[in-house]
Amino acid sequence: MADDEPPDGDHVVQIDDVIAEYDGLTGEFYRGEIDRTSTWRARLDQTTNWAVVVVAAILTWAFTSANNPHFVILIGMFGVSAFLVMEATRYREYDVWRNRVRLLQAGLYAELFAGKTDTPDWRDRIGEQLLQPEFNITFQEALTHRLRRSYLALLLLLLAAWFARITVFLPDQDWRQTASIFIVPGELVVVVVAAFYAVVIALAAYSARGERVREFQE
Repeated sequence: MADDEPPDGDHVVQIDDVIAEYDGLTGEFYRGEIDRTSTWRARLDQTTNWAVVVVAAILTWAFTSANNPHFVILIGMFGVSAFLVMEATRYREYDVWRNRVRLLQAGLYAELFAGKTDTPDWRDRIGEQLLQPEFNITFQEALTHRLRRSYLALLLLLLAAWFARITVFLPDQDWRQTASIFIVPGELVVVVVAAFYAVVIALAAYSARGERVREFQE
């Protein structure tokens, strides 16, 4: 028997078999990451949709009759803020899978179709994420990102509706009277609402100055 011939019964690994297996596993991995990304994207949309439905229902009820209390709109502000916190948590999960998909697209598929890539270390980065999974962004970054993209508009809509509800909707009454809640004077209610929105707008404005990778920013 020649020296370069394998012993009887031993399997000779062909390079073509290795490449084919690698390509197959990579394709399966990419499809799995796409499925996870789509699932978490749908969860984000569900949270936003529920927030929009709640806002629409509250505004409809608040302006149906002058006897309906105005502070239901303030409760709506609290509810939208709760949805924002929930969505920020979900966005951190979504960003994990989205980032892996972008690494595969910018690394493997860009090199496959364009013959070049600006992410030569994409294999190492994905491997590190698989070995030690962790979030790519903090909770604060996720919170301010979703605030800027969706929830700031909803909160400002509620603010405008509440202002109209305690002023032009009841023109015969003083705003101090209409803004009051039981024994809480209207001036204090206005101050608390103004302070809340000052914090919200400041967070949105400050976070917009930072660098944050979005789906098409690259």
